[in-house]
Amino acid sequence: MGFEKFGQVSFAAQTKAAAFVEYLEKGELRGTKCKSCGRSFFPPRADCNFCLNSDMEWFEIKGQGNVISFTEVNYGPTGFETDVPYTLALVDFDGVEVFGRFDKKVPADRIKIGMAVKAVVNELPNGQISYEFLPE
Repeated sequence: MGFEKFGQVSFAAQTKAAAFVEYLEKGELRGTKCKSCGRSFFPPRADCNFCLNSDMEWFEIKGQGNVISFTEVNYGPTGFETDVPYTLALVDFDGVEVFGRFDKKVPADRIKIGMAVKAVVNELPNGQISYEFLPE
């Protein structure tokens, strides 16, 4: 299986980090960590762009994160035109920054910098799989 099952609209069918979708199907959000230099990545990478090593391991992103930044999207890019408005956020999970969407049930005016959130895996109506943020 490739990467075509990830997200609302998947623009890439294949990736070296295709196990990302397999973990999502198990209910786990994961990133990768370089075994050589110790840097962590999200979205996951198969190769470290710092030390150029390809010896990576998967780690789970779980527990509480804190909102670093967020924005409300009112004009959607290709494939997301009918999904607006929605809120995107950058969330810090113990030093790993995760970019994603808030659950649409969370009003944008409730979202604040520093807000405690959790990441949850969700299945989209079209059979695709993704993740989103919910208040903790």
